[in-house]
Amino acid sequence: PNGKLTEASVDAPVGGASSFAHLVHLPSSKRTRERENLAGAEKHVTDLRSRRAGRVRRARPGQHALHPATPIKGSPPLPRSSVSALFPPPPGFVNSVSISPLVSPHPALPHRTMARASSGLAYPDRFYAAAAYVGFGGSPNSSTGVISKFSNDVALLLYGLYQQATVGPCNVPKPRAWNAVEHGKWTSWDGLGNMASTEAMRLFVKLLEEEDPAWYSRVPETVTEPIVDVEMNKPKLNSVTADVNSNREPVTVSEENGNMSETQDKDVISEGLGTIGIYDQWVAPSVSGQRPKPRYEHGAAVVREKMYIFGGNHNGRYLCDLQVLDLKNLTWSKMEAKTDMEPSDSSTAAVPVPCAGHSLVSWENKILSVAGHSKDPSETVTVKEFDPLTFTWSNLKNYGKAPVARGGQSVTLVGTSLVMFGGEDAKRSLLNDLHILDLETMTWDEIDAVGVPPSPRSAHAAAVHAERYLLIFGGGSHATCFNDLHVLDLQSMEWSRPKQQGVVPTPRAGHAGVTVGENWFIVGGGDNKHGVSETLVLNMSTLVWSVVTTVQGRVPVASEGLSLVVSSYMGEDIIVSFGGYNGRYSNEVYALKPSHKSSLQSKILERPVPDSVTGLLPITKATRDGELEFRTDQDGKIREIVVDNVDSEPMNIKIDETDERFLTTLKAQKEELEAALLKEQLQTHQLKQELAEAETQNSDLTKELQSVRGQLAAEQSRCFKLEVDIAELRQKLQTMEALQKEVELLQRQKAASEQAALNAKQRQSSGGVWGWLSGSPLDKSIS
Repeated sequence: PNGKLTEASVDAPVGGASSFAHLVHLPSSKRTRERENLAGAEKHVTDLRSRRAGRVRRARPGQHALHPATPIKGSPPLPRSSVSALFPPPPGFVNSVSISPLVSPHPALPHRTMARASSGLAYPDRFYAAAAYVGFGGSPNSSTGVISKFSNDVALLLYGLYQQATVGPCNVPKPRAWNAVEHGKWTSWDGLGNMASTEAMRLFVKLLEEEDPAWYSRVPETVTEPIVDVEMNKPKLNSVTADVNSNREPVTVSEENGNMSETQDKDVISEGLGTIGIYDQWVAPSVSGQRPKPRYEHGAAVVREKMYIFGGNHNGRYLCDLQVLDLKNLTWSKMEAKTDMEPSDSSTAAVPVPCAGHSLVSWENKILSVAGHSKDPSETVTVKEFDPLTFTWSNLKNYGKAPVARGGQSVTLVGTSLVMFGGEDAKRSLLNDLHILDLETMTWDEIDAVGVPPSPRSAHAAAVHAERYLLIFGGGSHATCFNDLHVLDLQSMEWSRPKQQGVVPTPRAGHAGVTVGENWFIVGGGDNKHGVSETLVLNMSTLVWSVVTTVQGRVPVASEGLSLVVSSYMGEDIIVSFGGYNGRYSNEVYALKPSHKSSLQSKILERPVPDSVTGLLPITKATRDGELEFRTDQDGKIREIVVDNVDSEPMNIKIDETDERFLTTLKAQKEELEAALLKEQLQTHQLKQELAEAETQNSDLTKELQSVRGQLAAEQSRCFKLEVDIAELRQKLQTMEALQKEVELLQRQKAASEQAALNAKQRQSSGGVWGWLSGSPLDKSIS
């Protein structure tokens, strides 16, 4: 969910099989960060090229353009006519950095000549000249019409790289889905994650050169794009130390004729977390503002570079205050939260209740507070939401069977769901049940997983790896602490207990954990005797434990109930702890800059790095002096750049013949692997096309079958109607036959009556004299 690569995804064919070859030359402190930044950027650019070349199917409406299998709600495709709306500079950006004219690194040469030299301008001048040419930054020389000739994808990517280079990681709220232009710009910027500004500058210029190779020849005579101050022809480079009084750190970004040039960017101001100069050591940075009340069993979450602290336990009393630590300048402030007076259909107004043992989770730039112990607990788990923009709390309505109220549980965000395990209910009964809350539908589900689950416990730690595996470590019961590790496969819903390797941790409960890439850092906790002093890290891919550092004395990080979050500064992750209890309550802030140690070895190198190369990489744990990076471009060229901290003496690096052969071997292996990767990609593309054709045929056959079924149903209905009509006609025919018989009977009766009358008449007419004498009716008729 944050765009970081796991160990498994590094091996996947994403941005070229050898895109990570240069990482073997980096010290371990940079490998994970560089791997993540480079892989994310290269995949972004590679997907862009593939889509333009027709190798990636166009996304259907509602799907991400770069990842067609990943739907995005409310993201309609951008119309072509909307390209011109992508380019207004961010409000106030021109005043966000110090302004100075573009200075040529060589005063003896005219600026126009330098702009067209084969080597181009030095960074960051080269970047700002390219940005001005494209139309960003609000420069008078900006060519707003240039960007309109690019495709939507290129324009969006240029915008995202520009924002990443000048502003930093995306921290603005996600725009509404109906605004397609702003939504596309936000998605492009947010997709870059925590990429360093220098890397964003390089990719911006590289993409522009690929789309418009002749842009140098069109650069105006005088470029007045606002840039940072540049000091030229420095004979020495000032090394970076851990001096907290230093306000700025020089960062080397380029080299011209053997002379290093320095820049002081607004991103490298040494304040707040930037004052932490050592690796793998807990330090107490200087903080300002009124500190919160000491506490433990509180909740902590980071939203927009601010750490929010809510609730906790102090001297046996539950707290309900909301404290905020600005991670940029390490300043404390108290936030007076309000009740949402206009609740929606999905939420109701909520008043903050003092609690402890709850879980805070950052979700869509808001904070969710789940479960927790309180004085008057509810029957089931409640979910509250805090909006940092409106300072309001609200209760989220949920559906399904909600879990019983509890505290000391673990709540882990996995995609769009919260996975809750264990805890202790209001009656002090320990739990080991598993529940999942779908945040999109707010529906609870109780999961009955197979396998042997962890024993009932609370105050444990949980983490997710590769968005599939839920790891549970440690915790405690009423009398026992645990050091076992359990893994739940969220696809098969099966528990397992894998074998742990490395330095097996001691039993503990009340510890805190946070993930940085594929590494899971475990800090603090207690074992019923004392606080645990060592900080551990687990490689979640190999399940190997190792000790990062050990603190001495009663330091707050060796305590129970502390909170742990991760932030970043200049592309480096920094772990921040707060509070805890080790005999006394703490309100101290400690920070640790991990060196990103990983057991992953490059698969490209099958032999050790030559001494002549390793000699170029002096590594010091405190400052990581002289870190050298061999960066492999997609055109196969190897170039050297010096990043981060450098020695005070100029570095003259000469690669001998052995290194040249070594790099040639790397390049050959890179080409072979890229050829194999291309073949696999073509086969995958062909299979996707065949699958698409099969799906189309299946859809057509399904439609035809439905049509035939409809016709058959109509015929069956007509036949049934005809059968009904026939039955009615038969009934009428039977009635007519009966009538015919009655008519025949009447006719026979009539004929019989007529015959009888005729016979009687004949008898009367043949009576003779006797009839005349007796005065028969015949006489009357005659008379």
